[in-house]
Amino acid sequence: MKRRSFIQSLLFFSGGLVLTGPSVFAGNKKGKQTLSGTVRAQGKKLANVAVSDGFTVVKTNRRGQYELPFNQQARFVFVSIPAGYAFPQEKGLAKHYKPITQNQKATYDFELAPLSQDDKKHSFLIWADPQIRTKEDVALMMQDSVPDVQRLVQSMGQDTLLHGIGVGDLVWDNHKLFADYNKAVAAMGIPFFQALGNHDMDYRLGGDETSDATFQKTYGPTFYSFNRGQAHYIVLDDVRYLGTERDYDGYISEQQLNWLKEDLRHVPKDHLVIINAHIPISNHVKNREDLFALLKGYQVHIMTGHTHNNYNMIREGIYEHVHGTVCGAWWSGPICTDGTPNGYGVYEVEGNELKWYYKPTGKDKSYQVKVHVEELTNQKRMIANVWNWDSAWKVEWYADEKYMGTLQSTKGFDPEAVRTMQGEKLPARRAFAEPSRTEHLFMAHFGPEVKKIRVVATDRFGNKYENTSG
Repeated sequence: MKRRSFIQSLLFFSGGLVLTGPSVFAGNKKGKQTLSGTVRAQGKKLANVAVSDGFTVVKTNRRGQYELPFNQQARFVFVSIPAGYAFPQEKGLAKHYKPITQNQKATYDFELAPLSQDDKKHSFLIWADPQIRTKEDVALMMQDSVPDVQRLVQSMGQDTLLHGIGVGDLVWDNHKLFADYNKAVAAMGIPFFQALGNHDMDYRLGGDETSDATFQKTYGPTFYSFNRGQAHYIVLDDVRYLGTERDYDGYISEQQLNWLKEDLRHVPKDHLVIINAHIPISNHVKNREDLFALLKGYQVHIMTGHTHNNYNMIREGIYEHVHGTVCGAWWSGPICTDGTPNGYGVYEVEGNELKWYYKPTGKDKSYQVKVHVEELTNQKRMIANVWNWDSAWKVEWYADEKYMGTLQSTKGFDPEAVRTMQGEKLPARRAFAEPSRTEHLFMAHFGPEVKKIRVVATDRFGNKYENTSG
């Protein structure tokens, strides 16, 4: 049974009496069951705005009105907020949806507010895996991560259009702490959208069809879209609960794929498409090829988390950013399991072009490389970690200010991660965290007479970052 189907049946069955049928929802003049409403902005009725129930996507007519065929499995009506309009929010949480009620006279109207500036240029943040489990985790989030975002927002200036997207594992199975995550969102002062993570699901209530009940009650639909400028944002649920304790896999349901096909029909091919989900799609979602087929012809970037390390992939022309986490290695220290600092992604959109960097918590955005030097027998070894590296970067090194050339990436373990995490008793707070192998390391060997090593990393946009040792 589909996830939404089971939950919806709970809402429509009571005392053994079936409450669905023509009497539940008002029909149109021809007697069809429909959901309807109007989209307005400051009294003006808005035409050509996409509205959906997760099954059907329609556009408002010239009077701002829409009509959706009633689907018993649907739980929400949501608007794909058009470019040029502010994101509806409540204390930072996006409110782009209306729960479907049993009131047969209900209409589902949306009131939007026009922006006072052109939104073709804007920015957004990706928060991956805050993953708070205890009040101690909450305290660390509020004292370290939230102030870091506040400083970034202030540095961008009040005229910057900025929003955030939490790509799952907002909490760590403790759903009471959704309220604390919400306080963090409110404190950051920008509108935030949410995606479902495996630790945000309800376990032991059934199968996949019941696993997002608490999440939906708190944040609305688990898949939807919105627009800003020439960017079309899509949030997907790619976590499929398999019904046994914490057993899940990466999978995008047929319902979502069918909805996405309809959603993309209204998106021009020259617009940037930004997919947001929890589990990395390019290497962990079983039916990713079905998704990629729908995305052909678009310029696509995918934003995910889940792994607690940072890396970038390009598959079939699609760029996926797998983010280092807000919580790092589960709030056990300042780095993720691959040595990436705790932090989040920062993205700048101009037209249909995208630029980005990784923002380390508590550090300047220029901190993008860390140099480690180790003493070996009769020589030294340098390992540089360039956490947001991709194949378009160039990494060069200097020994005592003598240029030594470029470096090639190598697989291995970050020395600081090994030092602070390896072993049964490390790290002290969460001893299960272990170093993870990564490809964004760069290595060189040199003589013991060398006193200073400097590494310069140049990203795909020409920005140079450096770090020294010695």
